[in-house]
Amino acid sequence: MTERRDGAEGSGAGRVVVVGLGPAGADLLLPAARAALGAVPPERRFVRTARHPAVADLAAEGMEFESFDAVYESAGEAGQVYETIADRLVAAADGGDVCFAVPGSPAVGERSVALLRARLGKRLGLVPGLSFVDLAWLRLGVDPLAGNGARAVDGKALPAALPAGAVLVSHCHSKLVLSDVKLALLERLPGEAPVTVLARLGLPDEAVTTVPLEDLDRVVEPDHLTSVFVDVPPGGPGEAWERLVALIERLRAPGGCPWDAEQTHHSLARHLIEESYEVIEAIEALPASAPAPGPEPVPEGAYEHLEEELGDLACQVVFHATFAREAGAFTVTDVLAGIHDKLVRRHPHVFADVAVSGADEVVANWEVIKREEKGRSSLMDGVSKHLPSLLYAHKLYRKAASAGLTFGTADEALGHATSELTALASAGGGAGPAEAERRLGEALAAVVHLARLAGVDGESALRGWAGRFKERFQSLEALAADQGQTVESMPPSTVATLWEQTA
Repeated sequence: MTERRDGAEGSGAGRVVVVGLGPAGADLLLPAARAALGAVPPERRFVRTARHPAVADLAAEGMEFESFDAVYESAGEAGQVYETIADRLVAAADGGDVCFAVPGSPAVGERSVALLRARLGKRLGLVPGLSFVDLAWLRLGVDPLAGNGARAVDGKALPAALPAGAVLVSHCHSKLVLSDVKLALLERLPGEAPVTVLARLGLPDEAVTTVPLEDLDRVVEPDHLTSVFVDVPPGGPGEAWERLVALIERLRAPGGCPWDAEQTHHSLARHLIEESYEVIEAIEALPASAPAPGPEPVPEGAYEHLEEELGDLACQVVFHATFAREAGAFTVTDVLAGIHDKLVRRHPHVFADVAVSGADEVVANWEVIKREEKGRSSLMDGVSKHLPSLLYAHKLYRKAASAGLTFGTADEALGHATSELTALASAGGGAGPAEAERRLGEALAAVVHLARLAGVDGESALRGWAGRFKERFQSLEALAADQGQTVESMPPSTVATLWEQTA
C-alpha cells in the first residue's frame, strides 16, 4: 500500500484505502479486504463504527481499529459526521497510507466515500465488500435484474414517491424510522398488507419475518442491521405524471384531438390565468387554518373541488412543457428536476450546514440565493409589473423586508392609512386627480403592510371579500325573484332593505 498513484512521491502524502467489512461477521469478509486491513499498522487503521459484527470478530483476532463513533455522538447533524470523518482521514493520510473500514460495501450507501473521492481523487483506493443488499436479495429469493428490477432505498431519507415493484428499505435502525416507512407505505398499501423484516442477516441469530404493515413500528424491535422488504403496487405521483404527459402528447399527435393540436403557448395563456384563479377560489373556500384543524369545519366538497382545480392547473403546466419539448427547448422532466434542484439550493438550512433562527431568516437567505442565481443587480428585478396591484405591492414589501426594512408597526400603518384617507375625503372634489390617486395609493399600500403584519395576503383577502359580496348580491336577487321582481325594477329603498336581510 505504499505505491503512489498521484505523482506525490516523496511528499509524504498517502492514500486512503476504503475497505468493505461486509454485512455481518468476519466470515463474510473478502480476502482482499482482510489483506488491505493487515497492510497498515494499527494506528493507521480506522473504522467508521465499531458497532459492526466483523469489527468484534477481527478484534478477537488481535486486529485493532480507531473508530469514529465519538463523532456520531458529538456532531449536531448527520451530514457533519461524514464531513468530519473525511477531514480526519485526509489529514491522517498526509503522513502516509491509511485504511478505513466501512460496513457492507464502499460502493453502496456510503456517503463518506463520495466526500473522500472529491478531496483525494486518485489518492483514494476502494476494496470491495459484500453488501447487505446482496445478502438480502439472496435470502428473499429476489433477482434485482429480473422483470422491472428491484430497488433499494434509505429508510432515513425516503423518496417522496416510492418506486413501484420490489423495494428494499435499508437503515431501519429505530422505531421512528419504521414509523416513517409505515406512513409512506400506507399511501400505497392497506394496513393489513404483509411486509418482510430482515434482521441481522449473516449472523447466527438472523431472522426473516413477515408482519402486517400497520404493526411494523409496534412489534419489530429494530437495530442497525434491520431492513424492510415490500412489493409496492403501481401508483404514486411519478406514475401519475407520466400518464398525464403521455395523454397530452397523444392528444397533440396526429390522429389526436384537432383542438389540442392547434394550441400554442399564447393561445393557452389565458387558460393558465383562469385555472390559477380557479385554484385560488377553491383555496378560499377552505378555513383559514387549513390544513391544520381549526374552529371552522371544512365545507363539504371543498377539498374535492381543490383537487379538481389543481388537476386543471397541472394540465396547463404539462401542455406548456409539451410545447417546449416539441420546440426542442426542454421537457416536463427538466421542469420537475429543475424545481427540485432549485428548492434544494434555496434550503441550505435543510440540505447544507447553514443555521437559521426562524422563518424570517429563511426568506432573507432565499432572496440572497435567488439574486445570486439570477445575476440580478437589484432585489426588485424579479418582481413582475404585470402582477395584480395588491399582490405587486405585497411582493415589493417582502423583497424590501428581506433587506431588513420594517416599515413601522401596525399602529403606525393604520395611522398612515387613516391620515391619507381622511385627507382624500376632506379634499372632496378639490383635490386634483393626480393628488387623489397618490393619496389613495399611499392608503392602499399601508393597508397591504397591515395585511403582511397580520400574515394575510391582501390580494387573496380582497378576492375573498369580492366572492362573499357576489354571493350576498345573488341572495338579494333571489329575494327579489321570490317577490316576482328584479332588483333593477325595485326602488332603491326596497333594494337596501333586502340587502340588509341578506346580512
